[in-house]
Amino acid sequence: MPITRRLSLFVLAAALAGCATTSTNVATVGAYRDTIDLAGRLSVNYQKDGKTESLTGGFDWAQRPGSVDFTLTNPLGQTAATISVRPQSATLTQAGRAPITEANIDTLTQRTLGWPLPVSGLRDWLQGYAVDAQGQRFSASPARNEVTTQDGWRLRFVEWQDANAAQPAPRVIHATRVASGDIQDLSIRIVINPQG
Repeated sequence: MPITRRLSLFVLAAALAGCATTSTNVATVGAYRDTIDLAGRLSVNYQKDGKTESLTGGFDWAQRPGSVDFTLTNPLGQTAATISVRPQSATLTQAGRAPITEANIDTLTQRTLGWPLPVSGLRDWLQGYAVDAQGQRFSASPARNEVTTQDGWRLRFVEWQDANAAQPAPRVIHATRVASGDIQDLSIRIVINPQG
């Protein structure tokens, strides 16, 4: 696999897994669950060194209290990378390469990419929550579907699993950020498979 493609896969995996390390305690908010299993598709577009890069694939997200296991698959359904995030470590595993483990996801991205990818909140985003720029808890709904997060992400909850539910779960999420280290104009589109 060419180095640019490996880097693209890691940027995507790190962006998503990095979100798992800094969730807010939300046990008292609505339908938030500490334990979820989701699957879906995603696409990432960004600028690096003046070049446009893009990546598409599938994902499996297994979230438990204190941990996230994230698997990224290529368009053919083959595992491209896995990231396991625990309270004291983050480990990236790619086929044919030795696993890389660091104390946290920011250190892992710093070591692998040469810069930290300070993304936070995907544990919340996948369930329709975020922490806004003022540090307030945001709960998305079809009528209130956009927010800018404390760490500079602009989120749009575009479609819903069931828009008529008391606390609808998102189906399509767009996340954009102007700059993050060497990466410019980063956009992620997440499509979550229907939930049973």
